[in-house]
Amino acid sequence: MKVRKIDINSDLGEGYGNDADIMPFISSCNIACGGHFGTRQTIKETIDLAIQNQVKIGAHPSYPDKYHFGRKRMDIPFNELLNSLIEQIEIVKGMANQKNQALHHIKLHGALYLESLTNWELSENIAILIETHFPECTLYAPYMSKMADAAIKRNLKLKYEVFADRKYLVDLTLVDRKHPFAILTDPAEIMEHVMLMVENKKVKTLEGKLVPIVADTLCIHGDHPKAISIAKALFKLLSEKKHLIK
Repeated sequence: MKVRKIDINSDLGEGYGNDADIMPFISSCNIACGGHFGTRQTIKETIDLAIQNQVKIGAHPSYPDKYHFGRKRMDIPFNELLNSLIEQIEIVKGMANQKNQALHHIKLHGALYLESLTNWELSENIAILIETHFPECTLYAPYMSKMADAAIKRNLKLKYEVFADRKYLVDLTLVDRKHPFAILTDPAEIMEHVMLMVENKKVKTLEGKLVPIVADTLCIHGDHPKAISIAKALFKLLSEKKHLIK
């Protein structure tokens, strides 16, 4: 029987105080690196936790906008944005290297992540940035997104990301957080949602349609009010279903 692998990731180092409780139940973490949140101290603490739990270390860069937590699109010069992203990623990479750890992956945050789903120019430039400065890193991006297309064009390492706690639209973009049904909160619904994506390669959208999707890495948002219990439950369920969490 072929071993089924799934990576569980979480956005950490964002000041929610639950990183130590989530870490044992994930296999990779995306560390806030100063754009939307984070200081050298919080980055260090998160890297140390990742090492203790044998969790892969990733950078979670964003628009340089702590005031809006990176969740609002910024109208800034393109070169300024790209330079900020390089600086953010380099901080995490450098601090990981000091601990003899590699920077495993890069995952965009917030408004920048959402914009990269449909904006080809942005996605291609970010792909070029990664190809030029961080070619050893894997990019986490959604299936059928412009960001994934740009990564494939540049032959970047790529993992298709899905979300345990978010609802999708038929074009595989995420339902806006302002929508009352955007965020899944019922544990049973979350488990069903995840297993449909992981085992059946389909997602049930807000409109009620089943749409094909690919899940290489599964995200649990650290800011979800039930993040710890979701992480524990998903780790247990996927392990019972003979998925290798790695």
